[in-house]
Amino acid sequence: MKIAISSVGESLDADIAEVFGRCPYFIIVDIEKGKIKEMEIVKNPSDNQQSGAGMTAAKLVAEKGVSVVIAKNVGPRALDVLRQFNIEIIEADGKISKALQGFIEKN
Repeated sequence: MKIAISSVGESLDADIAEVFGRCPYFIIVDIEKGKIKEMEIVKNPSDNQQSGAGMTAAKLVAEKGVSVVIAKNVGPRALDVLRQFNIEIIEADGKISKALQGFIEKN
């Protein structure tokens, strides 16, 4: 299962970004049997985009094959795109590592 987390930094110790579409990075992890199999840091090209940042960001994570997004706040247009790709949205804040561990334990 691939999970994208909106991040302010380039590690699992970073905080979840305030806004999905304008986060500086996405940390994409591939979870297998409750463990992180692979991790990719992706610079969000839409973080300074004038408009449509959420839609661009949503398309980016969809193209990466993500099935779950963990974010603090997802705007309505990004939400529409994520739903079109059947991507589950989990609301969380704080440290990425803690939110990710909580998700893994529940699944």
